[in-house]
Amino acid sequence: MTHVPVSPSSTPGWRAWLIWSVGVAAYVLAITNRTSLGAVGVEAADRFQADASTLALFAVVQLAVYGGMQIPVGVLLDRYGSRPIMTIGMLLMAAGQLTMALSPSIGIAIVARILLGAGDAAVFPAVLRLVATWFPAQRGPLMVQFTGILGQLGQLIALVPLAALLHATTWTITFGSIAGLGVLFTILVALVIRNHPPERGADVSVDTDTGVIRVVTSAIDTGVGIRAAWAHPGTRLAFWSHFTTPFAGTAFVLLWGMPFLTAAQGLDAAHAAGIISVYVVAGMALGPVIGDLSRRMPNHRSLALVLPAVGVQMLAWIAVIALPGPAPLWLLYVLAVALATGGPASMIAFDHARTHNPSHRLSTATGVTNAGGFIAALIAIFLIGLALDLQGAGTPETYSLDAFRVAFLMPIPLWILGTFFILVERKRTRIRVGLDPERRRRA
Repeated sequence: MTHVPVSPSSTPGWRAWLIWSVGVAAYVLAITNRTSLGAVGVEAADRFQADASTLALFAVVQLAVYGGMQIPVGVLLDRYGSRPIMTIGMLLMAAGQLTMALSPSIGIAIVARILLGAGDAAVFPAVLRLVATWFPAQRGPLMVQFTGILGQLGQLIALVPLAALLHATTWTITFGSIAGLGVLFTILVALVIRNHPPERGADVSVDTDTGVIRVVTSAIDTGVGIRAAWAHPGTRLAFWSHFTTPFAGTAFVLLWGMPFLTAAQGLDAAHAAGIISVYVVAGMALGPVIGDLSRRMPNHRSLALVLPAVGVQMLAWIAVIALPGPAPLWLLYVLAVALATGGPASMIAFDHARTHNPSHRLSTATGVTNAGGFIAALIAIFLIGLALDLQGAGTPETYSLDAFRVAFLMPIPLWILGTFFILVERKRTRIRVGLDPERRRRA
């Protein structure tokens, strides 16, 4: 790590804001791509004559590639910076959506989702790196929260305009249009994004408190970097925090929310879209609140913010599926708001990763962390689809409330598992940084 005694201004210039804005706009499009199948899941099932397990496979493959690419993307970002990696990511997503638009079969559609997951994997970590290299360190937590909040606009775009376009035109035109936007943003990212300010010769992070610039580039061995990141309990705490908080909302919005609300709960498409819209808007509203609370209580975030978010989600989820009949509309809105806490709470995981890792493995640790939530989401999505199929309720014609009630039990063990490891790694992290005393071994 290189230290340069420079005292930069604590106020980012217009170029930093322009680069961040383009990065966030690209992230919005990435979220639109990621959730595009969730808003049209029933139409996708009809187009490909897919049962629940096959429909879940689309999302599982996409998330598996996304999660699997996080560490390689992190290493590539540490080596090459945001601009080239983000440009390639946007191009891969455009290719994926074009393939989806033209796909005549399930096999080709799965290839499309693989391309989509690979491209999507590059965008969010790249934008987080831009925050680290263009903005002072003390602004990091707030900028990360704003990045996550604004990115969720992509879910609204997928939910309303995308679904409306599909109903007004055709499958090919709808997904071809998203592919066209992907090409446009590929060009925009390549033209506007820069890895670091022009006056510096490397990616850097700026600590406004000390005026020190730290170089954020590395040629370390990949395996060494990953092992070193995972060896710190703070990284493991970040992983399990991200594993546990957002996956239920991801599974709900990405695939199973619309079928559950329409086919199982008996709502029309407009009411179902309204509930998912509340999920997105609530997440955007809660982001600054949770971000500010996280800043105010850095040593108590897991107990005061992360685990309460998990508990609220779990209680609302169980309340909805425990009722003998369809849930009242107000309770479904409560579920949407409860699930919305997961996104902002998951951003705390990146604060853990940034705090407990040196800058030369910043993106590697971020990649390890980001993989957690998507591993949990793909497990939940697949198990819900499998549970529906095993009950003989795997197609839109056979979806039922009772079948979904059983299938929606699948996320509960994931919440319990994640909560256990959050508590374990939180204790280890506090011991590691000197906040708690070492445990004495019994004789």
